[in-house]
Amino acid sequence: MSFIDDAKAMATMAIPGPGTPDAQRRLLDAMSMDELAGLWCSLQYLGIPDYTEDTWPKVMYFDHLPHDAPERAFEMVLTVLRSEVHKSVKMELNNKLMIALVSAQGERLVEQIEAEARGNAALRWLLGGAYWWTSDTRIKARLAVFADQDAWRVDQAARDQAEPIDFAGLPRAELARVWIEQKCKPRKDQDDNWMALCDYERDLIESDPDKMIDLIIEILKVESNPQVLSYLAAGPLEDVIGMKTIDRIEREAAEPAFRALLEGVWYWNEAEELKARLDAILERAPAPAPGH
Repeated sequence: MSFIDDAKAMATMAIPGPGTPDAQRRLLDAMSMDELAGLWCSLQYLGIPDYTEDTWPKVMYFDHLPHDAPERAFEMVLTVLRSEVHKSVKMELNNKLMIALVSAQGERLVEQIEAEARGNAALRWLLGGAYWWTSDTRIKARLAVFADQDAWRVDQAARDQAEPIDFAGLPRAELARVWIEQKCKPRKDQDDNWMALCDYERDLIESDPDKMIDLIIEILKVESNPQVLSYLAAGPLEDVIGMKTIDRIEREAAEPAFRALLEGVWYWNEAEELKARLDAILERAPAPAPGH
C-alpha cells in the first residue's frame, strides 16, 4: 500500500474509543431516516464552542455508521441529498461519511451506488469529490463513470474562495485571535484557510515547537471556553509535547492556566521518562493564590 493509500485509510477509519453508549445508540438506530438525516445536518452547524456532553456521542455514532451499518449510512446520504439543506452542509457528506463508504465499503455498495447514480444528479455530484478515495482501482473506475468532478470542483472552489491568510506573517496576538476564529468555525464553513492553519500547526510542531508553545500561551490569555481549551489541549499541546520540549513545558506549568491545560493531554502511550515528568507536573500542588 502506498503512502497516499495509507493516508486515505487513516482519514476514513472510525475514531478509536468506546464510541456511543449502548442506550443512546439504540435510540439513534430507532430514528426514522428523515430524523437521522436531520440530526446529522444539525451537527454540521456546530463549532467547537457549541459542543456539549450530549454532542460527542452523536458525532461518534455518525463517524462509525459507514463502518457499522453501511447500507443505513448510504440511505442517510441519499436522504440528505434530497433535502432542502444548504449545499455547504451537503458538501460535508464528503468530509468523512461518503468517502468512508467508498473507501471501506466500495465492494459491498458499488452496485447500489451505480444503480442510484444513474438517475440521481446530486449523487453524481457528490461522487465527484468522493470516488477517488478508494484504493481499489476497479471500483474507482466503475464509480468514475458516474462521478461529476466538474460540478463538484466548481462548488468546492466557491466554498474555498476566502482571501488566503498568511499565518506565518501575523503578530502573535493576532495569530491567536485568528486561530480561535478559524478553529471555532462550524464544520460546514471550514475552508482552505482552516486547512492551511492545520498545515501551519504541523509545520510549527515539527520545525519550531517553541513557537507553537508561544501560540498556545497566547491563546490561553484570551480564550476561556472549556470546549475550545479541551481542543487546544488534545490537539496542539498534546502534539507538541515531547522530550525536546519537556523542559519548556515544565517551566510553563508554573502558571496555573497552562498547568490546567496540561490536564487535558493524553500521554499514556509516551515513553516512560516523558510520562514520569508529566506525572510529576500534574501531581505538583498548585501554587497558592496571591494573598494566601
